[in-house]
Amino acid sequence: MVTAYVVPHSTGVAAVISTSRIAPTSLDIKYLDVKINFVEKLVIKKMGNVTDAIDRILGQWARERPDLDTEAMGVFGRIFRLAKLAGDATERAYAAHGIGRAEFDVLAALRRAGEPFQLSPGALAASMMLSTGGTTARLDRLEKAGLVARSPDPNDRRGILVRLTPHGHTIADRAVAAGLAEQQRLLATLTPEQAGQLTGLLRTLLNGL
Repeated sequence: MVTAYVVPHSTGVAAVISTSRIAPTSLDIKYLDVKINFVEKLVIKKMGNVTDAIDRILGQWARERPDLDTEAMGVFGRIFRLAKLAGDATERAYAAHGIGRAEFDVLAALRRAGEPFQLSPGALAASMMLSTGGTTARLDRLEKAGLVARSPDPNDRRGILVRLTPHGHTIADRAVAAGLAEQQRLLATLTPEQAGQLTGLLRTLLNGL
């Protein structure tokens, strides 16, 4: 039979496993599972209050690999999770206006460029951190929907300009307001001071990369 018990450890607690020659029964295995889960809970408790699924994952790693520092995993795990939740919420907001995130990025880049709300394909791609070729399919869809128009660049015989149509301007304004409303809803659990602190910390992290 396998037996697990808890002993003090430099990182908090540790599970010590011992074996004997007695064949394990289903009751023994169930008892072992309960003891290991108890160890996991003690490890998590040592780390602080359990508030989300990330804490549980970190607790499992602390149980299995107490030699690892998983602080970075906790930070980026939550960033990835928040990005997914926020992305899904804003995508639904944009869908209500007949566009997706890819199309919104184009409309938003043109809208925030200011009058006359037009850019060259190269400048548009740079503002979205994409290759020029990567914007072609998006522009085709938006032009077909009447949200953007392409015309020759009067200052470059080989160039073209992409501009918002009046309908595209309207959709861009409505979609950005809807997306922001969803993002503000997701931030509602934070106080303004907490949101400001989070903004500062994330800016510091990004600037350091």
